[in-house]
Amino acid sequence: MAKDGTNRGGARVGAGRKSKSLHDKLEAGQEATVIDLPTPTDLEGHVMPPVKKYLKAKQKNGLEFDAADIFKETWEWLVERGCEKLVNTQLIEQYAVSVSRWIQCEECISKFGFLARHPTTGNAIASPYVSMSRDYMKQSSQLWFQIFQVVKENNATTYQGSTPQDDVMERLLRSRKGMN
Repeated sequence: MAKDGTNRGGARVGAGRKSKSLHDKLEAGQEATVIDLPTPTDLEGHVMPPVKKYLKAKQKNGLEFDAADIFKETWEWLVERGCEKLVNTQLIEQYAVSVSRWIQCEECISKFGFLARHPTTGNAIASPYVSMSRDYMKQSSQLWFQIFQVVKENNATTYQGSTPQDDVMERLLRSRKGMN
């Protein structure tokens, strides 16, 4: 409570001790709660939700939009870890679109360079693709951290290996060579 009687301040976002993953809690001998989903009796198989139309749309430059492939890779990665029911499908879609847009911006930077011409003065300015690329990279990283946090908190074993986020750079490099 401030001197003037208003209720301001409080804990800052992200302040405090970070929560431990399920694996770390079990390893330390602490009690841990797990989201307990009902197990089907004899059903096996995972139905991937249908890929939305906008994730497969042709782009203005005539190339395919990579979002559908990224959505599928991320979904399959979640299925392997048993967390596909815990992550909202819209979050995966947002992640796929953000990564695809980042790849498009990087391709434009490679094609047009880091500089652009100012529309009225004709002077050299920084390419708008650079800032857009930075924004999409930040957005896709934040979305990936949200997805990975669910996996981290709900897996009893530590995860080591490649993730769809690791494959983003590989996809970018393949698209530059024309292999994608």
